[in-house]
Amino acid sequence: MKHVYTSIDIGTDTIKVAVCELFNNKLNLLAASSVKSEGIKKGLIVNPETAKEKIEQAINEVEEMLGINIKQVIVSVPSYSADFKLVNGKTSINEDVGVLGKDISRVLENSVKNADIGNNEVVNVLPIDFGLDEQKGILDPKGKTGKILTSRAVLGTVPKKNLYSVVSLLENIGLEVVDVSLNPVGDINIFKNKETENKVGAIINIGYDTTEVSIYNKGIIIKNSIINLGSMNIDSDISYIYKISNNDSSKIKEKFALAHKRYASKSDFYEITNKLGEKIKINQFEVSEVVMSRIEEILVLARKEINLLTKREVDYIIITGGTSSMDNFSVVCEEILGNSASIGNIRILGVRNNKYSAVIGNIINFINNLKLKNIDYTMIDEEEFEEYKQNKNNIMNVINDTMLGKVFGYFFND
Repeated sequence: MKHVYTSIDIGTDTIKVAVCELFNNKLNLLAASSVKSEGIKKGLIVNPETAKEKIEQAINEVEEMLGINIKQVIVSVPSYSADFKLVNGKTSINEDVGVLGKDISRVLENSVKNADIGNNEVVNVLPIDFGLDEQKGILDPKGKTGKILTSRAVLGTVPKKNLYSVVSLLENIGLEVVDVSLNPVGDINIFKNKETENKVGAIINIGYDTTEVSIYNKGIIIKNSIINLGSMNIDSDISYIYKISNNDSSKIKEKFALAHKRYASKSDFYEITNKLGEKIKINQFEVSEVVMSRIEEILVLARKEINLLTKREVDYIIITGGTSSMDNFSVVCEEILGNSASIGNIRILGVRNNKYSAVIGNIINFINNLKLKNIDYTMIDEEEFEEYKQNKNNIMNVINDTMLGKVFGYFFND
């Protein structure tokens, strides 16, 4: 069986779709698409019709690359008012057979049944460890013998509106949602390694109109919060000062300005026509000063949020999101957050920036759950995959804002 998975991230600024294949315990990125969003505000769908058109466009782009139809997806849902709590499960097992994948599924289901989630809906059940009779701290109990299997997990829930509006829209398009997740869960799965898995840390994801701050313990999210500032505010600052459109200010931010003014040139200029029809020259040093000021504000607020979310000392801080890919961003990052902070590094050839971290990370989380429960599953059958291979040459011609490459060295908790 070919194991192929599709993930979609419906963001305020862009809709990202990624299709990956798991082969020899490594994740191959087959194709991806990024389309400008419409009808979406702060991750919530405010205009279903325009949002639907853009989602269909993103899906169609990937389908054209692969030459097959996408029918099933993993989707991230907005994490506004998300709640994370420790839950415990318990179930008896057949001690003559040992722990099976279905026993693990059952004990995690029991942990959800015992939890008080109020009016929220369950999005993620993130296993911490398992117990078997008197033995504790087991990461994967499959094959072990005993009578009683217990579990500890973190349960992630969100308000119903966060979930239903997204799922119903995708189903209206004709896509089956096989799993839902949160972007902070995807982020930690794309970045975690043996150095972070037993530590307390934070990830700061700078989005378009919000910045998400999440705290993790041993690679599992325990708390998060949202700051109402993002890359949109940088665009607005440039637009206001130079009296240019937001589209032009975004281009200047991405192609001309630097995240730190220290390395900007005072003799380098960007020529553009402003809203008044005047031709102006924008100095790189001056516009970088504007950008840097807003980035500093976002990172200072994020640092305060980390201190509010946990009293423990964090061992690492990872910054992700499209803005973190700006030149010299790491310099600002170190000045504000110290040397324990670093820019996230997605180990995929062809990815231009970190805005893809969550959409691929949620695939990794999905695969880890399948492996733990010993479930063999794919979203594309063998016949469809053969069609893909016949159209593979088409993928190699795709450039622009697409991704092509491989995730190197992911071992999925082995």
